[in-house]
Amino acid sequence: MPHTFVMCPEETRTVELCETRMIESLQWIFDATLPGGPWKPVSRPALVAWLIFYTGFLVYAFSAHGGFLFIDSANLVVHEGGHNLFYWFGPTLCLWGGTLLQWLVPFLLAAYFFAERQTTGFVFCLFFFFENWLYTATYMADARAQVLPLVTTGDPDFVEHDFFKIFSSLGVLNHDTQIAAVVRVLGWCGMLACVAWLAMRLRVRNSEQTSAMPFPKPAISLVERYPGKARTATAAGLPDSNREQFDRKPAPGK
Repeated sequence: MPHTFVMCPEETRTVELCETRMIESLQWIFDATLPGGPWKPVSRPALVAWLIFYTGFLVYAFSAHGGFLFIDSANLVVHEGGHNLFYWFGPTLCLWGGTLLQWLVPFLLAAYFFAERQTTGFVFCLFFFFENWLYTATYMADARAQVLPLVTTGDPDFVEHDFFKIFSSLGVLNHDTQIAAVVRVLGWCGMLACVAWLAMRLRVRNSEQTSAMPFPKPAISLVERYPGKARTATAAGLPDSNREQFDRKPAPGK
């Protein structure tokens, strides 16, 4: 037999208050246990605008179904620069260098903004750090098929597929699509976590503004509204020796 539960408005308000206090406590623990102190404040309109931007980008990325995104043009430039940078450290690092630099740039920028406690910069860099995982996953899944067009800064006759060589050397070439699927899922989880954390910052800010609202003062005090009752109540609390003096009215003209 089904049961129906009805919550009174007071109970609903209590649950919402408990949730808000729990979020504030978790945020306080997060701020207190990590170096750098509390996060620098961000206005509510700015937080809302950033949340709209990230939500729109997530919808755009999901609709691409693993295809090339506009931000991947910048990722490609950094990737090719990584090969040139790590070229000086031997062929192995040169091979891995494209993906390493592609991931390191947004990650190090996120670490910097984290140290500076700048909310929007930290979330932006960390969000696109995880977006790089989608781009890398697409490249990984193409290791055997090799249908994607390859770009190189060197001789085009000697262009090679990074993950064909990497997976071949590791003996996991036949699992390229499975590895790519795991990397893609982790990338999506990371991006969603960034947006969820930013939304939590917005909720914490709303609760701080609500708790900081001053209690409205009455237009007229109770003493001014009921002077006789206030005088009687004050006199009632005095000893008998002082009550007559309190009740004695001053003579006219004094």
